[in-house]
Amino acid sequence: MKNIATITICTLITFISGCASPAKDISASYVSPMVYESYDCGQISSEASRLTRKVSESAGRVDERASDDSGTMALGLILFWPSLFFLDGDGPEAQEYARLKGGYEALEVVSIEKKCSHKFQAIALPEKKVTETPDSPI
Repeated sequence: MKNIATITICTLITFISGCASPAKDISASYVSPMVYESYDCGQISSEASRLTRKVSESAGRVDERASDDSGTMALGLILFWPSLFFLDGDGPEAQEYARLKGGYEALEVVSIEKKCSHKFQAIALPEKKVTETPDSPI
């Protein structure tokens, strides 16, 4: 009986660890600041705006994939366990998100070194859409 419980717990942990990570849990990949070393302050500001937009778009795709995996996990645990074999995990979207986030950080380093006036903000992740439910009559 103990062996069955142990095997079940290990299997669940394996499947849960295979779920895609939400954007807030993905750390930046290292990008060398030398990539942006030749940029002047105007180019740094333009590139920061572009990267901010790209990071936000990429975060949306990463969160969508994580949400899809969560749904598959719930379905698998409740109704149909073979669906757990179709969990995607972190894919190319997560790698691209980490790279873009790293580029943004490298750009900030170069901006500070060149004493540019562009103010870098923490990258804002897209908020999840909340749908309102009508009040139910009492």
